[in-house]
Amino acid sequence: MVDVGSKPITARRAVAEGRISVSPALAQRIADNSLHKGNILEVARLAGIQAAKRTDELIPLCHSLPLDSVHVHAELRPGYVYVRAEVHVTARTGVEMEALLAVSIAALTVIDMGKSIDKTMTIHGVRLLEKSGGRSGHFLADEHASDGPPASDSRRSVNRKAKSSRVTKGRP
Repeated sequence: MVDVGSKPITARRAVAEGRISVSPALAQRIADNSLHKGNILEVARLAGIQAAKRTDELIPLCHSLPLDSVHVHAELRPGYVYVRAEVHVTARTGVEMEALLAVSIAALTVIDMGKSIDKTMTIHGVRLLEKSGGRSGHFLADEHASDGPPASDSRRSVNRKAKSSRVTKGRP
């Protein structure tokens, strides 16, 4: 494990996204909220939050972090379920892995809950969208860097060292 003891405690934030392609039949069942296992979007959201809180138990050498907040959003879009996670911490190390794990586990939850209807689901474009705080500064992903169905959010490639502007929180 990397020694972060000499690093300053700073506010840090990470945002990740991913998509799960779904069949028209499954999309209709999600829209109707008629799956036998329950509300797939809400269960995926909760699974993502749980996963972020347990990242250090699942990924070797990740530090245990006292997360300030975890927000996971899952929504049905034409042909896919979109998942976005935003994680905040005030600590000596970042929360990129927590955001990525939240999206990944939320996506796997969608597959678990929908597999009886659609065995062809595929996870696409799990990636870090943005991070801020810490020594490396602010990162904003290039909108063309992911695969799969396009995200609704337009992103520009920005990699700033030193000073970074505060990004207003918002939903996609």
